[in-house]
Formats: sequence, structure tokens, C-alpha cells
Amino acid sequence: MPDPLPSDLAAALRAVGARRGRLGDPIYYFHETTSTNDVAAAYAERGAPEGTMVIAAAQTSGRGRLGRSWYSPPGAGLYFSVVIRAARAAPFLTLAGGVAVAEGVRSATALPLEIKWPNDVVTRGTSGPSRRRKVAGVLAEASSTADGLQHVILGMGINLSPASYPQDLADRASSIETELGRAVEPGVVLAEVLTALAAELEPLARGEVSGLLARWRRLAPTAMGTAVECDTPRGRAIGIATGIADDGALLVKVGDRVERVIAGEVVWK
Repeated sequence: MPDPLPSDLAAALRAVGARRGRLGDPIYYFHETTSTNDVAAAYAERGAPEGTMVIAAAQTSGRGRLGRSWYSPPGAGLYFSVVIRAARAAPFLTLAGGVAVAEGVRSATALPLEIKWPNDVVTRGTSGPSRRRKVAGVLAEASSTADGLQHVILGMGINLSPASYPQDLADRASSIETELGRAVEPGVVLAEVLTALAAELEPLARGEVSGLLARWRRLAPTAMGTAVECDTPRGRAIGIATGIADDGALLVKVGDRVERVIAGEVVWK
């Protein structure tokens, strides 16, 4: 059974009710759950409308891209998932989620963040992309039948506060408060991210993607001119990222050809 929504989150969401549209209506809050994506998918299978949101103070089985676990300790982050049913938006939801997190966090806290293809939101910096620390991640999981797309669950994990990260994450992860050197209000961060996401979803549902692509490219400078190692249809390769295609695929120049990368492991040099 869901738990009562904390008053600070409820107040922040009410304050942006007109700007976030259907996102977060209804909302189910849990002190702890396995994975907000899994819980949101269960609600979606039972007919939950677009905009239904599941949020948890902690996850015991949070996950990210390629089946990796997402460290989700209590009191350290925002872990939430939204049900999306707009079929035209589906191919671009990972990009939209990244833009929404980067822009929402900046609106709420003034912390500038960047995106690393396809779904990492990272700290800004003058060092190489491999040294930029991850602050948030986005995971879109679709469900389809013979009748077509049924729903997409768009999950987001945002590190708010310092945490004792596992050894394999300690040098790659950070949090908003660590970067700012001060406390932030979780409700305001959540509200601004949802507001930014709502602004992206409306044109996507109409098939309008140019604005999203322009914003993503502006927020992802490492996607142009950075050395990467990635999986391609011809096997593992090292090349230079040359941006993203209009369908969101990463373009990588390998020798005299350009490969389209849509899945698999990408290591930024």
C-alpha cells in the first residue's frame, strides 16, 4: 500500500500544478519499494492514465541502463517513474528525460549540468567526459502488444545528498548538494523537473521534435568531437562522436565511415 505523500513534496507539486499538467496526477508515494519503474508498470497494466507517478524515498532494486543497479539509499535522492502513453513521444523519451532533469535542476538550484549520451546527467567541467560525475540517470521502458505501444515507464533517479556510494561508484557519482555545497529542497527539484518534462512532452505528442533535439545538443557538448569506444553493428570500435541523428542515435565516425549507435555500451574517453 502507498504511504502518505510528505507535506513538502505535496506543497511543491501544488505550487506548479498549472505548469506540470497531468504529470503526477495521480501520485503514489512509498517510503521504500523495489523499483519505481516496476510499480509504475504494474499500475499502467491496470489502466493507470498518462501522468501517473510513483515516487519512493528508497529503492531496494533500482536499476539503470543495461540492467545495472541504481544505488537508491533512503534520504539521499529522488527516485520516481511516470506513465507515458503518447506513442509519438516514445522514441524520444530518454532524451526528453535527460533535458528535463538538467533544466529542472538548474531552475530549482542554479546548478548547471550536462547530458552524456544516452541517459546520464553529469556535472559540468573542463576535464574529459570520463571525469564528469553522474548526478542523475533516466530509464525508459516500453510495453507493447500486437495492438501497438501500450505505455512507456519513464524513470528518473536524482542524487540529492551525499551518500556512501559503493566502491565501484565512488569516483563516478556525485549529488546536487555535494556540487553546490549547500542543502536543496527535494520538493522544489521534483516540481521543476516535472514542469520541464511536461514542456517537452506536449510538442513530442504532436510529433514535433526539433526543439527537444536542439536543447539536448546544447546540453550535451561531449556528443560532438569526443573519442568513444562503443558497440556497433560491425563489433566493438573506437571512434569520434559527431553528434546525434534526428532519431536520437549517436553518430560515431570510425575510420572513413559513420556508425549509428542505438544501444550497447559506450565508453567516453
